[in-house]
Amino acid sequence: MSGTFTGGGGWGAGMNPDNLWQAFDQLRSQFEKKVGTRMGRGDVRSAVLALLAEKPMHGYQIIREIEERSGGSWKPSAGSVYPTLQLLADEGLITSEESNGRKTYALTEEGKAAAEEAGPAPWDTESDSTSKSRSGPFGGHNPWDGELPKAGMALAQAAAQVRRTGTPEQIKEAVTVLEDARRKLYSILAQD
Repeated sequence: MSGTFTGGGGWGAGMNPDNLWQAFDQLRSQFEKKVGTRMGRGDVRSAVLALLAEKPMHGYQIIREIEERSGGSWKPSAGSVYPTLQLLADEGLITSEESNGRKTYALTEEGKAAAEEAGPAPWDTESDSTSKSRSGPFGGHNPWDGELPKAGMALAQAAAQVRRTGTPEQIKEAVTVLEDARRKLYSILAQD
């Protein structure tokens, strides 16, 4: 990822906080480009089936649950969830019941069988991604899959929150913590 951080001043000692925040914004955008928030139609379908296998939910709950369970790396749009729900209803896999102006969806018996056949939910299979055979410059390992990008995004989000709502003292303390984390990450690479 060399050359990614061009926020003026780089990662050198004495980096001012504005440059650090700019670097974090760039880091977050790199992870979003690589990890992405879009999944295939089959992933939305299997995610909806997995959630409804647990309990009935309305569409907004489904969107929130997917985002939460994917660690924030995937938030499907209403434009992908609601058509999927309609398709599942057309296939007889779910039913809907309206209450207080909201439709709550539940699996039918056929839907329960389809959920079992669909296998693990997409967020449960991400940790296995490194064991799946993949081609490309990284052989069977894609460094943009798994826990590191999620942790990087979570760190960038926390840093952005401190920047938005923190006091000057809290921001200064956050900069110190982040600079220490950077040094520790490089020390991991320096180990034999």
